[in-house]
Amino acid sequence: MQPITHERLDAFSSHYAASRERQLATLSLSKSELNSVAFVSSRANAMRQKFSVEIPTMEVCNQERSGRCWLFAAANVLRERIAKEHNLEKFELSQSYLAFWDKFERCNYFLESIILTAGLPTDDRTVMHILSTGVHDGGQWDMFGNIVRKYGIVPKDVYDETWQSSNTNQMNAVLNRALKAAAAKLRGMIASGASEDDVQAEKTAVLDAIYGFLASCYGEPPKAFDFEFVDKDGEYHVEKGYTPATFAERYVGDLLERTVSIINAPTKDKPMHKTYTIRLLGNVAEGRPVKHLNLTMDEFKAAIIAQLQDGKVVWFGSDVGHYGERTKGIWDDGCFDFELLSGLSLSMSKADALDYGLSAMNHAMVLTGVQLEDGKPTRWKIENSWGDKSGEKGYYVCSDSWFDGYVYQAAVEKEYLGGLAALAEQEPAVLEPWDPMGTLAD
Repeated sequence: MQPITHERLDAFSSHYAASRERQLATLSLSKSELNSVAFVSSRANAMRQKFSVEIPTMEVCNQERSGRCWLFAAANVLRERIAKEHNLEKFELSQSYLAFWDKFERCNYFLESIILTAGLPTDDRTVMHILSTGVHDGGQWDMFGNIVRKYGIVPKDVYDETWQSSNTNQMNAVLNRALKAAAAKLRGMIASGASEDDVQAEKTAVLDAIYGFLASCYGEPPKAFDFEFVDKDGEYHVEKGYTPATFAERYVGDLLERTVSIINAPTKDKPMHKTYTIRLLGNVAEGRPVKHLNLTMDEFKAAIIAQLQDGKVVWFGSDVGHYGERTKGIWDDGCFDFELLSGLSLSMSKADALDYGLSAMNHAMVLTGVQLEDGKPTRWKIENSWGDKSGEKGYYVCSDSWFDGYVYQAAVEKEYLGGLAALAEQEPAVLEPWDPMGTLAD
């Protein structure tokens, strides 16, 4: 390694002193937030909430202090179809119901992964990943599908929010401590030669206690209910005698079977037009694995636009940690000039950003519109789940260049993929648990 010498430090200091740009930046940054100084207002003015293709949608939801964005976004896709059928002005599906069962199933999945890897040392990378990831709020579209197939769905007024469902940090911390304690005990039992029956009996005892804890946090999920609603004309309706499963059968139908998770991951390890899954990523042990079809960005956008033009909103996953202005509700790489402000070289390709850990999916939302010019998108309308105090009553807009760089996944119906739909039936290549295409669930 070459050290930094005093001569080099003197040169660096001289360069700084001679730079008018650095002196101006020093003045600006001494009293102001970096994002505010780098903000390009003229570019932000172009991010207008006006779109040539726009689907009327309901008021935004609020995931509060939880990481349930993927469940909120998925439930918002479904609620629009139910609301349209019954002429509803306001309606939500219960995100807490989905979260309860996802959390419970995820605990079983965690413990099964611990048992599966019990022969590996605790410092093995896979074991370390399982232990460090634990059970949390995030998830993937296919994991949402697994919960709905097994447990169904219910309206929000049947199973509403609690403090713990909206503020999950402490609950998750307690749950993960219990799971790590259980992991240590199960691994110890296996190491000492305990039978499979004894190991599973211990796991069942742990799950029994976890069910009780989750029921205390969320309330026990309903087994039957009536669907009551008042339409836009003020007329009351009731549909009696549903279970969560029959409600899903009635209102979800075959949508999950018709929907494909597509990604745009232009890295060398993921050739286009192939499918991928992630090892040890899931929630329901017997459920379907997460599966992605990798497409070029042009193909990716074309499928989304086709679905939007047919009046159907689109669930998608992105990295919202870059070039965002929350008050105005903007994501746009052109709205911030960090290179000019910092004097640093910051440009990276999407592939390099993935490979070098700069970017990965961390938030799921819903696309509800797009501005097309000569058939090409220039900006996109987004339904977020952060409440109505930011953006335009909770709706955001992103530029097409930001979309290119930071949108990675979408769930689209097969009919909008055209001839590409058959590619989704391929046997998937298996990626490692820490692959960035699984990070929404980390």
